[in-house]
Amino acid sequence: MAGRAPRHLISDKGRQFFPSKGYRRWCQRYDIRPRFGAIGQHGSIAVIERFIRTLKEAARYEVISPRHSIIRVQVNRWIGWYNEHRPHSGLGGRTPNEAYFGGFPAHRRPRIEPRPNWPRRSPCAGPQVLVAGSPGARFHVELGRVQGKVHQPFGCGAPREPKAVQTS
Repeated sequence: MAGRAPRHLISDKGRQFFPSKGYRRWCQRYDIRPRFGAIGQHGSIAVIERFIRTLKEAARYEVISPRHSIIRVQVNRWIGWYNEHRPHSGLGGRTPNEAYFGGFPAHRRPRIEPRPNWPRRSPCAGPQVLVAGSPGARFHVELGRVQGKVHQPFGCGAPREPKAVQTS
């Protein structure tokens, strides 16, 4: 539940966690029970490992400042992008914000079908969704970036009316 400390904190048995007295004291102070992934079992802490990998990939493109206030701004911007724009397979393709706030998932909205002769009822890649408009619709894709950062993209496709072509 939001606004409360978690009951458990799952980690591996890295030296920073186990058998560190400081880590155990920190957990006790916040009434958190530490749990550890299964030793030698690939994927036992897969969700957190994927989160850390994504964070490392984002950090490759940042100039990391030694100033705490600047790092806080960078991390908050990244968390905003991660929650608002990045779909997660563990959430069924939804973003964390869509899952938390109960919003309708963007990947479930009707799709644009650019192939003019494609049958409307033909299956698409999952999840199966309806076709918006008619097959053969022209559209343009707008790609944005969170505060201009190339590694934090988001995009949307919007239908475009065909332009009249002037012939001579």
